[in-house]
Amino acid sequence: MKKTQYLFILLIAFYSCNCEKTNTEISVIPKPLSIEVTNSSFKLNKNTTIVFQNGNEGFETVALYLQDEIKKSHKLELKITRSDNQPSKNTILLLQDLKSEFGKEDYSLVSTKKSVNISSSAPNGAFYGVQTLLQLIDINKVDGKIEFSHIIPGVRIHDSPRFNWRGMHLDVCRHYNDKEFVKKYIDLIAMHKMNTFHWHLTEDQGWRIEIKKYPKLTEIGSVRSETMIEKNWDEFDGVPHGGFFTQEDIKEIVQYASDRFITIVPEIEMPGHSLAALAAYPEYGCTGGPYEVEKTWGVFDDVYCAGNNNTFEFLEDILAEVIELFPGEYIHVGGDECPKEEWKKCPKCQKRIKEEGLKDEFELQSYFIHRIEKFLIANNKKLIGWDEILEGGLAPEASVMSWRGTEGGIKAAKMGHDVVMSPNNECYFDHYQGEPENEPFAIGGHTDLSEVYNYEPIPSELNAEEAKHILGAQANLWTEYISSPEHLEYMVLPRMSALSEVVWTEPQVKNLDDFKSSLQKLVLRFEFKNYNYRPL
Repeated sequence: MKKTQYLFILLIAFYSCNCEKTNTEISVIPKPLSIEVTNSSFKLNKNTTIVFQNGNEGFETVALYLQDEIKKSHKLELKITRSDNQPSKNTILLLQDLKSEFGKEDYSLVSTKKSVNISSSAPNGAFYGVQTLLQLIDINKVDGKIEFSHIIPGVRIHDSPRFNWRGMHLDVCRHYNDKEFVKKYIDLIAMHKMNTFHWHLTEDQGWRIEIKKYPKLTEIGSVRSETMIEKNWDEFDGVPHGGFFTQEDIKEIVQYASDRFITIVPEIEMPGHSLAALAAYPEYGCTGGPYEVEKTWGVFDDVYCAGNNNTFEFLEDILAEVIELFPGEYIHVGGDECPKEEWKKCPKCQKRIKEEGLKDEFELQSYFIHRIEKFLIANNKKLIGWDEILEGGLAPEASVMSWRGTEGGIKAAKMGHDVVMSPNNECYFDHYQGEPENEPFAIGGHTDLSEVYNYEPIPSELNAEEAKHILGAQANLWTEYISSPEHLEYMVLPRMSALSEVVWTEPQVKNLDDFKSSLQKLVLRFEFKNYNYRPL
């Protein structure tokens, strides 16, 4: 636990009576660590000024974001100014406080009749303070129209996130969603004080990222001829489905996310789930093809050839371009659901097993991931993969994303590796939210709002030292049966809101009834921003 978190937790007992008294008055998700309600409130008007200190460009980004949000909600064009002094009245002040023991994502918010002060050591914390500020402004629906109050209640808030990895995943391969939707999805992540966007960009059913050295990846690999019809696995729609993101698109999206203090983790699948790439470049498969971009869902035997050195050159070339586009520290390499059937029959793969002294094809997969990890480390990146990368031996510095329950995460943490928890029972948002007959067709499973909210990312099997390796958690959204933005939003909301409190709020502060009460206000904000959500 961070020292600042410990200090904030000590404040909870002091402020608890105030929090209990005002649960219905203050609706903020994820719930802040401590809230004290005062008798003084601040009123927004056309003369309110947003002030940030000189020399803090990141704080200017936050100020511009707040200005834009207030313009959308209140039709007010607030002025932004720089100042080294603290103006005395009618201001929203973004204050960089380097004297307090704030972590970079911590903040305090104090609103009085004269001003609203958001203090943080870094612009990240200021941005989360702004998200809280926006939710403090009451919202109601009157005669079918969303209306915002101009009053910001008097409060003293101290807040700090529980986990460093607070993530949402999106698969744009099974069904493509364009640049503008991806930005809208990033806005949702930001609204919930999450900081990681796991972007699944390559798959059997479509390759979605431009790689200049290998243009056929998008010329051929980004389009499938047709798609299987849901519920009728032997029938197809006869309609080509495709789309991809140019490198300029990606740069724009990366900057958009960065302005909201969100890191994008790109996923380039290997060694399995790679038929779209093999359709474009069949020489990197075990049989040499021909292959086609897959039009059905599932797990397929054709994977990258692990015995061919040219395969690794191909993948390293791809990763080199990916690394240039994404400044975050992690590259996700998939590593899941890789059948070994073709490797068992492939002379090159069998030769590799023999020459490297490997026991079997599982160790060959470990060899594959080890080799890719060496390349990433040499390029100052960290490798993360699904928990199957544990099979055959985990790469030395790899991090694990635990999706097949919690076992993989527990094993990796006990080995001293960092872990992101994403178990399918609680964190797969392609599952049904209610009785299937009352819900849109889904891949299966059942994960309702309460199950998400009650999830605890740190397994009880870990001791305190091992628990430090749990970076946080994320939800995954696979899109086999999610073909429209409206359906996608329905599957995410409001379960994302529940997860945001899991990864931000300390367990002793969480309360399901409070959460559901606050959610009544938050869904009105979804409606105002034109998000589709599952009715409460």
